[in-house]
Amino acid sequence: MSCKLFGGLVLGGLLAAGAFGWNAMSYVRTSIDGVKGAVQQAVPLEFEIRRARTMLNDLIPEVRKNMLAIAQEEAGLDQLASEISESEQRREKEAGEIVRLKNDLATGKKAFQYAGKSYSADAVRSDLTRRFDRHRAADESLANLRKMYTAREQGVAAAREKMAGMLSVKKQLEVELEQLDARHKMIDAAQTTSELCLDDGRLSRTKQLIADLKSRLDVSEKLLSVETKHFDEIPLDTPSQDDIVDRVSDYFGDDEPVAPTKVEVARSK
Repeated sequence: MSCKLFGGLVLGGLLAAGAFGWNAMSYVRTSIDGVKGAVQQAVPLEFEIRRARTMLNDLIPEVRKNMLAIAQEEAGLDQLASEISESEQRREKEAGEIVRLKNDLATGKKAFQYAGKSYSADAVRSDLTRRFDRHRAADESLANLRKMYTAREQGVAAAREKMAGMLSVKKQLEVELEQLDARHKMIDAAQTTSELCLDDGRLSRTKQLIADLKSRLDVSEKLLSVETKHFDEIPLDTPSQDDIVDRVSDYFGDDEPVAPTKVEVARSK
């Protein structure tokens, strides 16, 4: 819709609103919808089918973009899983050391030997306190990493499911579009056949005209043959007079001689 046409509709709507009240705006909207519908109906089906196919092809970059995002998120999940695995291994090692120190302090000794060095019970208790605080903080961090991994894994699964649904719908739309294209071609073929049926009338009329011309030529040839005969010439040969008996015998294929009648016998005497 051009700017002039749209501006004219708006101006007409304002004038109608001033003259007939704001209820007239519904008529203006209805007119706009009618114009849009008429324009849409005027677009050839072949063009609309090509436009739908172009829209489907335009989805391919978006699908690839989403697939790339999913692949990147899955790579991030792999890294997070490795980080969680390392944290779990450290946690098990630190937990073992904490338990060892705790068991040593539970013996009530005043000094302890670790890696060739001697440590007092107070030093061991202070070290155990620091280790235990770090361990609890590491446990909280590990729990958060696990929650993060679960959330991101669910997000990737949802994205994959959505992607699969999009691809399925896209494939279904492609199939439906091909079916529409086939139906459109069948309609075109039917219309072409209908036009050919109309041409059959022309073909029949042409055939009749040729038959009439042939008949006229036949009449002309016969007339010319009659006109070229010379009826005023003297015949030079005597026309043959075939015996009726021979003619009948030839007609019926009878080679036996016909018996003479009583009249013929009497005449011969």
